[in-house]
Amino acid sequence: MKGVRRKEKEVTDRSEMVRVLNEAKYVTIAMIDVDGPYLATLTHVFDEKNNVLYFHCAKEGRKIDILRRDNRVWGQALIDLGYVERKCDHLYESTQFKGKAVFVQSTQEKRHALEAMIRKNDPDPEEVIGAQLTEESLARVNVGRIDIEHMSGKKSDKVIISL
Repeated sequence: MKGVRRKEKEVTDRSEMVRVLNEAKYVTIAMIDVDGPYLATLTHVFDEKNNVLYFHCAKEGRKIDILRRDNRVWGQALIDLGYVERKCDHLYESTQFKGKAVFVQSTQEKRHALEAMIRKNDPDPEEVIGAQLTEESLARVNVGRIDIEHMSGKKSDKVIISL
């Protein structure tokens, strides 16, 4: 793999990359469709212990069809730090990842993933977990897992070049 051209923007500290994965509201993954690339933006949670990223989705659709044919993905989590007025610069932190997507079959793993997503996103997670995570809902929901093989990071958190 080719390295980052602008070395001052490269992130090599795994804890920084993990922080971005945890703090980003969404991730976008690129997949390989028959007629070219396809992107999907997902609600997610990163499980650092197992180095996997979980997402939930419908049981059918284009994304599902693509991943069943070829489960390789490349993704990105992005934290937008905003445009710097009068400096013509945009600040950000990002983590890119490469991996393989699989669909979780185990009810126990689905529960683990969904509880983690709810805890990440909801201000009252226990109420939502109690009301939403029933045996019936776990049987209906589709949970994907991306087994991460590689991560890299970039950030531009301060203006470097000024016009």
